[in-house]
Amino acid sequence: MKLYYDKRLKDPTYYAQQGIRNGKKTTTKNIKNFGKHSELLKITDDPETYVREEIKKMNEEYRVGRVTFNLTANFNEKVKHTQDEASASTCLNIGYFVLQDIMKGLNLKTFFKQNISECKNTYDSFKILRFLTYARILKPGSKLSTWNDLNSYYEQPEFDYQHILRFMDILEEHYDVYLTWLYKNSNAVVKRDSSIIYYDCTNFYCECEQPDEDIVDEVTGEVICGLRKFGISKEHRPNPIVEMGLFMDSQGIPITMSLHPGNTSEQTTAIPLEKEVLKMLNGAKFIYCADAGLGSYSIRKFNSMGGRAFIVTQSIKKLSNTLKEAVFNDYDYHLLSNDSPVTIKKMTTFDQYSKENLPLYNDFAYKVIFADKALDIGLSEEITLKNGSVKSRKSTGLLRQRLIIRFSRKMMEYQRSVRRSQIERAKKLLARKDPEEIKKGPNDVKRFMKRISHTKSGEKAVINYVLDEEKIAEEEKYDGYYAVATNLEDRAQDILAISHKRYQIEECFRIMKTNFTGRPINHRLPNRIKAHFMICFTALLVYRLLEAKLDEQHTHITPENLITTLKNMNVTNVHDIEYMALYHGSKALDTLMELTSLNLDRLHYRPKELNGKIKKLLN
Repeated sequence: MKLYYDKRLKDPTYYAQQGIRNGKKTTTKNIKNFGKHSELLKITDDPETYVREEIKKMNEEYRVGRVTFNLTANFNEKVKHTQDEASASTCLNIGYFVLQDIMKGLNLKTFFKQNISECKNTYDSFKILRFLTYARILKPGSKLSTWNDLNSYYEQPEFDYQHILRFMDILEEHYDVYLTWLYKNSNAVVKRDSSIIYYDCTNFYCECEQPDEDIVDEVTGEVICGLRKFGISKEHRPNPIVEMGLFMDSQGIPITMSLHPGNTSEQTTAIPLEKEVLKMLNGAKFIYCADAGLGSYSIRKFNSMGGRAFIVTQSIKKLSNTLKEAVFNDYDYHLLSNDSPVTIKKMTTFDQYSKENLPLYNDFAYKVIFADKALDIGLSEEITLKNGSVKSRKSTGLLRQRLIIRFSRKMMEYQRSVRRSQIERAKKLLARKDPEEIKKGPNDVKRFMKRISHTKSGEKAVINYVLDEEKIAEEEKYDGYYAVATNLEDRAQDILAISHKRYQIEECFRIMKTNFTGRPINHRLPNRIKAHFMICFTALLVYRLLEAKLDEQHTHITPENLITTLKNMNVTNVHDIEYMALYHGSKALDTLMELTSLNLDRLHYRPKELNGKIKKLLN
């Protein structure tokens, strides 16, 4: 602040004048009126020296963050007129500063300099990626809506919508390099633990009604498959879908991903992507963990080599009769909590409502069964028969594995409760006497109904539907049982604990689909679809890294509270002098400020203070 007065006047008025730089805009404002020269003579012999001393005190207070401004308001003044079709809010979000504090560790600015510098772009690729990532977390929507909302961020970036589309094309060209860069540089943010990796697949539906057609190259004959294909949708939607495979580490942080046409069998996606993970990890040893759908014998065989191991869930219904007999044999079961012997008969008959039995109700019984499997190793050998002829025979290898069978009384009661309600629904369907076409799904209540027909000689057959008691009894046998297959020789408790963490990968999918609105897919071109998911993956990585850093502080914030807090951290410009916060404090805000030291829990901010914060985060 400095002294200002009109030297041409005989009785000038003295002002404290503040120079203000707000982004590219520079201005000055008279923030305090000390009065006229003649008025100040009543309290001092030298008004000019007096005012300079007062301004010096004000500068000192301003330096430490305390200052008093005299502002005037004209209640007849109208809002600033623009040529926009609709009025826009003047609130500016600064919550994304927290996200950028995580992103700076990924060193993406260097990535674009090294990999895209040869492209003669008229736009900043790093800036576009930043705001596409922020928007996917804070304001998920189409790329056009993201572009329309750029003025809602403190930096108010300037680039055109077509620049976003061109950037997505370039980003997709660096698919593998980009994902590898994210993984390796994320170690600078959080120490990654890839000793155990989890894999799962999901699908995202598209905003279209027809699938993509396959294109055949007329020269090479190569078939280029479209991504949007009809497949088994987990939401049971009739739209074409795109399938995603995702690898995650033991902390719930994504490692890499792959995209496939919607009609691709997920069984065929694991090994190719795992080979890419091996390159990223420089051939490091790890434990592969997945559910039964991604635990085929070929995948188990692949993860029995190179020092790797596997832990996959196993369907008890699909075991051989010999192994089923071993599972249901009420022998050699132990409690998971203390390894004391227990029988399934005891687990299924104790009084579950008794308080003294509550520890047993929450406990598990387990047993270990050796279940080695002979597999085709892809080689053949020639053998000589007794008659002297030579025959080629496939060579087999032995896959050594153990089955860890777990039984839970609590799970048994839950499954039987669900089945009872399904049986009641099946009875209501039978009462209608009109289920001519019964389609039985694995979880459909109609699976408990069977069709019987009987006739007398020469008469038309009478068709009836009754409850299939045999089917119900067969299903009840498996209530409460859960199996895991592994080639590790560790304690059953440790292996089951590793398998239990598979829920985190489902949480990753839920965040992408629900919180980040990754579906429906509005893009048509395959390269744009891939780029869309690369941006979603970046947003998921940034969010999970933020969660991991919070876990290091032994704090947890739900995705809803965390995203809501960042979204509501808005400020407004007050006469170009300061920015005032339009949000209040919360537990989530306190935790974030303790983590980042950004000091964004203040009510007032000087423009140069916020400018300095974002500049520091981008360097």
